[in-house]
Amino acid sequence: MTALLELEQLFYRFPGSAEPALRGASLRLEAGQRVALLGRNGAGKSTLMLHANGLLRPSSGQVRVAGEPLVYTRRGLLAARRQVGLVFQNPDDQLFSASVAQDISFGPLNLGLDVVEARRRVAEAATLCEVRDLLDRPTHALSGGQKLRVALAGVLAMAPRVILADEVTSGLDPWMRRQVFAIFNRLVTQGVTVLLATHDLSAARQWADQVAVMDAGQVVAFAPSDAVFGDADLRRLIGADECMEV
Repeated sequence: MTALLELEQLFYRFPGSAEPALRGASLRLEAGQRVALLGRNGAGKSTLMLHANGLLRPSSGQVRVAGEPLVYTRRGLLAARRQVGLVFQNPDDQLFSASVAQDISFGPLNLGLDVVEARRRVAEAATLCEVRDLLDRPTHALSGGQKLRVALAGVLAMAPRVILADEVTSGLDPWMRRQVFAIFNRLVTQGVTVLLATHDLSAARQWADQVAVMDAGQVVAFAPSDAVFGDADLRRLIGADECMEV
């Protein structure tokens, strides 16, 4: 089966940094997976996600989307981002249009879709994320939870097959976290794969089918959730023994 997203032996060093952020990181995602990406701060989780849809380019290694190598041209990046959408930890990094409707429609219009299709996608994504009543609101007037759902709707309007969510549940109240996970679960039933980087180990254990563990710029494990949380060495790597009962 062709993977939706493959990251193969990625190496990357940030300019001016003495140590590489990625040291041969590899990950393979297939359709309809719920995957938690775990690791301590500095393990490389966010850097890996930024490579997955072309915001960063590895010094070596390869990213493949639906079996095709990612091409770092405008056309190639647009093609990749049709398939792989990224939701940032801070929605203010993602929202820049005057109104919610304009922000959600930016991605579809940037893909070259006509206005009718863009409006259809905006309505569909806004309904799924329960922000349809906010479409005329200015983005700066939204609450933090509303901004997150609008940012997610903007990604979903591009109809990606993989959603990368970087710490998006941190700082949300329990009710809002449940809403976000409910959205993820509906997407998975449609064959979308969700990769969630998180420090919320309890939520990761309950929600994820598979867990990828990162340490020192490498993916050191990719296994079912129970197997990861049942492994003493992996629990220590992710800090599970320090903050939760396993």
